[in-house]
Amino acid sequence: MKHPGQTTGFGRRKEPHTVIIARGDEIRHFTVRPWIMAFLGSTLATIVIGYLLATSYLVLRDDLIGAMAARQARLQQAYEDRISALRAQVDRITSRQLLDQQLVETKVSELLEQQAQLSSRHGRLAPLLDRAAAAETPQASAATPPDIKPEIRASLSDDGTSAPSLASAFAATAPTKSSAFWSLLKSPQESETAADHADKLFASIKQSLKTIESDQIARIDSLTENAYQTADTISEALEASGVKVDSDYGKSDVGGPLIALDNPHMFDAKVQELDESLDRLDKMKETARRLPIANPAPGRPVSSTFGVRTDPILGMPALHSGMDFRAPSGSTARATAPGTVVKAGWNGGYGRMVEIDHGFGFSTRYAHLSRIDVKEGQKVSLGDVVGEVGTTGRSTGPHLHYEVRQNGEAVNPLRFLKLGKEIGRYL
Repeated sequence: MKHPGQTTGFGRRKEPHTVIIARGDEIRHFTVRPWIMAFLGSTLATIVIGYLLATSYLVLRDDLIGAMAARQARLQQAYEDRISALRAQVDRITSRQLLDQQLVETKVSELLEQQAQLSSRHGRLAPLLDRAAAAETPQASAATPPDIKPEIRASLSDDGTSAPSLASAFAATAPTKSSAFWSLLKSPQESETAADHADKLFASIKQSLKTIESDQIARIDSLTENAYQTADTISEALEASGVKVDSDYGKSDVGGPLIALDNPHMFDAKVQELDESLDRLDKMKETARRLPIANPAPGRPVSSTFGVRTDPILGMPALHSGMDFRAPSGSTARATAPGTVVKAGWNGGYGRMVEIDHGFGFSTRYAHLSRIDVKEGQKVSLGDVVGEVGTTGRSTGPHLHYEVRQNGEAVNPLRFLKLGKEIGRYL
């Protein structure tokens, strides 16, 4: 009797799988277990999958190798491009550094040449400046050019010792080839800032040298104008006193080529003009110094002037041909200009008298002397003692009779004394 739900195989024994192998009279059988079948199946599947994978690898290997080679080539190309770009950048910066170095060396050479030229000009100006300083008056000293900066004044040393310092200053700013690579480590902004600083330094020093040059020209112009003004003042004063001078100098027969202000020969023209003005001033001074414009008895009062007066002895009108200076006996009488003694001895009413020839038709007489300290033919200078005051000759008391004669005729000495006071500060 079967129960519901009960299988027909319930209670039967499952026999294991048996493999029987018959070979002739031999019969062999093997019992196959399930797990062995599973193992064998798994092994077979593994072998099949490995075979398929190996076949796929062998088939796709060339493609993989090609892809890897292409990738490696792309990476290598990228590295090579980067290296080429860096190398080009290094070459470009090196070239720029070389150009900057050449530019700096060119600018340094130009500045050193300009400085040497200014130093040479300063050497040429030294003798003229010495002449001008000797001829400079208080009025001229007030008309000085603008002050030169101390750092600029130092670059005008006579021996040119400032040139090496200037070169060393620029050498620090000049780039070198070895610094080209290290400049890559700097940012472009820093490099541009250094270049701008160098340009500003060049511009500043060049402007300073131009300032020195313009100051030299201004100084020359000032000295030239002062020399001409002083010469004109002396000339006008001499003409007003009746002394003939070259009054047409600078008023006619003028001309010459036009020299632009930026002409390189302007400095030479200015120096020549200064030299001419100083020559004219020296000529005027030499002329003035040869004239009897000094006081023969400094500090002594005038007791009688030139002109018609009452004769102190006869009491009648008479011409007084000179000036009388009241002074005690033994006081010194001094030459009023350089010249040559032409008379030294007794001369009638003059008593003991000294006469000096000053050239240009002028001569002076010193009369009533108690003693004569010079002799005929002797050269005397301005201020030399020619004798001592006395009362010899036609005299009523100790005094110095002083005469100025032009071409042998007596003229008023007061005119020359006033002239001496007027132009004495220029001499």
